[in-house]
Amino acid sequence: ELGAPLVVCNESHRFMVAEQLRCVNQEASAILLEPVGRNTAPAVAVAALQAMADGNDPLLLVLPADHVIVDEAALRAAVAAAVGEAEKDRLVTFGIVPTGPETGYGYIRTGASLSSVDGGAFEVAAFVEKPDLETARGYIAAGDYFWNSGMFLFRASVYLRELERFAPEMLTYGREALVGAIADLDFIRLDSAAFAACPGNSIDYAVMEKTSAAAVIPLAAGWSDVGSWSALWEVGAKDTEGNVIRGDVLTEGTHDCYLHAGSRMVAAVGLEGHVVVETADAVLVAAKDRVQEVKEIVAQLKRQGREEALLHRRVNRPWGTYECIGSAPRYQVKKIVVKPGASLSLQLHHHRAEHWIVVKGTARITRGEETFVISENQSTYIPLGTVHRLENPGKIPLELIEVQSGSYLGEDDIERFDDTYGRS
Repeated sequence: ELGAPLVVCNESHRFMVAEQLRCVNQEASAILLEPVGRNTAPAVAVAALQAMADGNDPLLLVLPADHVIVDEAALRAAVAAAVGEAEKDRLVTFGIVPTGPETGYGYIRTGASLSSVDGGAFEVAAFVEKPDLETARGYIAAGDYFWNSGMFLFRASVYLRELERFAPEMLTYGREALVGAIADLDFIRLDSAAFAACPGNSIDYAVMEKTSAAAVIPLAAGWSDVGSWSALWEVGAKDTEGNVIRGDVLTEGTHDCYLHAGSRMVAAVGLEGHVVVETADAVLVAAKDRVQEVKEIVAQLKRQGREEALLHRRVNRPWGTYECIGSAPRYQVKKIVVKPGASLSLQLHHHRAEHWIVVKGTARITRGEETFVISENQSTYIPLGTVHRLENPGKIPLELIEVQSGSYLGEDDIERFDDTYGRS
């Protein structure tokens, strides 16, 4: 039986993760916040240490958050088979039964069988890097190669034992990061200095390729790591023209495309084998077999110092979200959504004034010494330098439009006097 999930994520994603857990009515046993990315081996190390903090030594099912599993029953069966091996102190990984000569995945070559049951575990003979197409075809023909899923099952103490054997410095800094961690609402913030000093590496490189306790269990469950937009086309439900369509999309003479409209209508004419993704941030148009090259666009954005490489227009906060819908020198327009019962901090801004127009729900406003309530189609004004607070006393989300005006509109122009979420 699975326990409550233990989530490891970057600190900048904490409110998004918390909101997604709330949407599926799932409470986490802990949400560990990484100050910087150090790959999977350190992340799982601190998770294992946290899982053992109460004196237990549980089995850990390690799953990336961005994979698609179509056949849940097949996954459950593979996990059940893996439990037996993990209880023998093996580090089990799941090898995806390949459906073709894929060049975008690493491979696992199997060794001797560890089970008399079909679909049981095998020894790991080798982990293989992403191959070229000809080599991948050879792997498929050989029949003893599986895609490397990056999913694992092992006992917490066994993983830590092998990590200490092969990457002791990583475990040392992981321990220090957890010992120095501080509680922040529903999150655990790892110690920044210790975790930043930790070497970065994947579980495969740090442990699995070196340990003699590795095992692999075949998994055929309609798996995809959704490593590109074209992967969503592969796993998505297609129309009669072979298109996967999301959102408000119109097509004419368009075949075998992935078409995603996030904030406005998208029209596609005469396209074949393309990916078109429209969001409030940007629009991507790419040949389906070249979508991995989007990383080159990201590199260009970074070289040009453009904020699109780092920021989304919609930003999650503990009280809800805000989204920039327009800006120019000296003004900015945002859509703000406040969850029922939630409250922003008591704050002031030194360089901007704000106009608030409620479009849905009810807002309780603190402005200087006065407190009042406004509803749909009503508005108020917060002068520059005035202490203020926005609350949602209602049972439905509060939606309002905020118009900022002033000489500086950065998010760091804020002085907090009281905050439900402990922010300074």
